[in-house]
Amino acid sequence: MTGVLAGFVTIGSVIGLGALIAHLRLIDEQGQVLLSRVAFFVANPALMITVLGGTPVTQLFSANLVASISSVVTVSVIYVLAARLVFRRTPSEVVIGTFSAAYVNAGNLGLPIAAYVLGDVSLIAPMLLTQLLVLQPAGLAVLDLTSRAASGTAAESARARVLRLVTQPFRNPLMISSLLGLVISVTGFRLPRLVADPLHLVGGMAVPMMLIAYGVSLRLGPRPGRGEPPVQVGLAVGLKLVVQPLIAWAVGALLLDLSRPALLAVTVVAALPTAQNVFTFAVRYRHGTLLARDAIFFSTVLSVPVLVIIAALLG
Repeated sequence: MTGVLAGFVTIGSVIGLGALIAHLRLIDEQGQVLLSRVAFFVANPALMITVLGGTPVTQLFSANLVASISSVVTVSVIYVLAARLVFRRTPSEVVIGTFSAAYVNAGNLGLPIAAYVLGDVSLIAPMLLTQLLVLQPAGLAVLDLTSRAASGTAAESARARVLRLVTQPFRNPLMISSLLGLVISVTGFRLPRLVADPLHLVGGMAVPMMLIAYGVSLRLGPRPGRGEPPVQVGLAVGLKLVVQPLIAWAVGALLLDLSRPALLAVTVVAALPTAQNVFTFAVRYRHGTLLARDAIFFSTVLSVPVLVIIAALLG
């Protein structure tokens, strides 16, 4: 359990730094947006290339990938149906809510937990791949399209709309970088040091920038729990911490017959809290910011006992 606690202490410390910076008025809301934009367009893409490119292809396409995809898709469908049919949220808000319910913190929290609790950093790769190549491109395509429509773009022909819809994910920096990292992993290509070193250096900014921006939001925005209706935040958090790990466990145990260590890995990874990336996406597209922030806050706090219980039962 030391690895779980160490991961949360590290994250909490950097978020607290962001809140302190905002409290001292060293950075304001515009600075928070700037941090999020740099993370989205520059640091995160560099991080994706280095993480995916450095993961063995056999680990990427293991049986764990099936369990990861199943948990993400099931939770996403449940949230989309509830958000559209019950809460009547807009498409952009539904995307951010779906991310809040299904997009796990596989980077800055998942990596240390995989290292210290599971004993193998590469065990996080299947979920990372699922998010980067399935959940993220689909969601960002919707956000891009709805943002474009809201900006009053001139009418397009049916052919132009279809072409834009198909090519939209491949014009997103995170999607492009994820594909590059996947190609590097599949081909076994080694980046020259003159390229790899700057990528590692820039990618190293991604996690602290996202966490600091999030801490700024906690200090400058409404207190967690006072921004969005509690029932909607509760739905996202409940799906994230209860339903998603249960689906991953059920698929892994009942359908894939995974070994006990592999089953522990997919369940722990699925139970990780909502990723800070979701807040970055919300700020970037200016939709669902408070929902993303509250879901991240409550899922992070409540995931500690959840992860401890899972480790005790399956470890």
